[in-house]
Parts: sequence; structure tokens; C-alpha cells
Amino acid sequence: MAYGLVKNKKGMPARHTFYIGKDGKILYIDKAVKARNHGSDVAAKLEELGVDKK
Repeated sequence: MAYGLVKNKKGMPARHTFYIGKDGKILYIDKAVKARNHGSDVAAKLEELGVDKK
């Protein structure tokens, strides 16, 4: 599978979020994605990684 994702017990790909820099390199992989908080988690991680805001 793309990016080496593994399947969970149900045979579906595990949920991960990849933070990819402008140069195409992976900055961080979040393997503990929770849909309920995902938007705020992404915003916090982008700030932590120093990604420019629009």
C-alpha cells in the first residue's frame, strides 16, 4: 500500500495523517488519528511543525 500503510483487523487501511513539506518530504506521521478532534489536532501539529499559515 502507498506509504507503507498496514491494514487493521478488519482488513481496512489504518488511519494515519501524513504531514508533507513543500519539498515533498514527510515531516511527521500521526498514527493516532481520532476523527472527533482531527481538525484541531492537525492545526496544532502544523503550528508545532512551523508550517506557514496562509
